Amino acid sequence: MKMRNIIILYSLFAVLATCANLLTQRLILMYGNSALHFGAAILAGTIVGLGIKYVLDKKWIFQDATKGLIYQGKQFTAYTTMGIVTTAIFWGSETIFWLIWKSDFMREAGAILGLTIGYIAKYHLDRHFVFPKPEAGATS
Repeated sequence: MKMRNIIILYSLFAVLATCANLLTQRLILMYGNSALHFGAAILAGTIVGLGIKYVLDKKWIFQDATKGLIYQGKQFTAYTTMGIVTTAIFWGSETIFWLIWKSDFMREAGAILGLTIGYIAKYHLDRHFVFPKPEAGATS
């Protein structure tokens, strides 16, 4: 697949996963707005968004056809770990911009910068650690 198509699909999948995350949060928060509801909403939204992004990335971005519950469990754990690492980039950038400029506009600019760097890093981390391509001529 051409890199341009990968970028378009990867961006689209990020938007879809984000929308699913936020929709899940809204559905849970319809039942209340306590700290418990908020925590449950964030957790459920994250799980839904992460699951959707994993399935889409696995099939369409990395074209990985491996099967098996144990293998996919390990693969999903690695995928999630890469997400934690890149989320730190996003949160760090957003926080630094907020602390320096103390404006919502700059905080969001930092968030966009952090998300962009984070998603680029995540693609490469996933390509290397989660969905590595077999070596040419390698046998199973």
